[in-house]
Amino acid sequence: MMRTAIVIGAAAFVLAACGEEPQTASGSKRDAALFQGTGKPFVTTGWKPGDRASWEQHLKTRTQRGQNDYTKVN
Repeated sequence: MMRTAIVIGAAAFVLAACGEEPQTASGSKRDAALFQGTGKPFVTTGWKPGDRASWEQHLKTRTQRGQNDYTKVN
């Protein structure tokens, strides 16, 4: 009786894995380039949506001022 319960439990455990759907990473899908903006009015000053050079300059400035630990240490 105990052996039958173990076999049924093991079979249920093995078959439970067969019903799981594969998990795939689904990132955000963008239809437009990043420098085009989101169309929302909340943008920082100095950046013009749709202007790639302005976007690249803004990212470069943000990286140097806010994300560079060497410039923060005095």
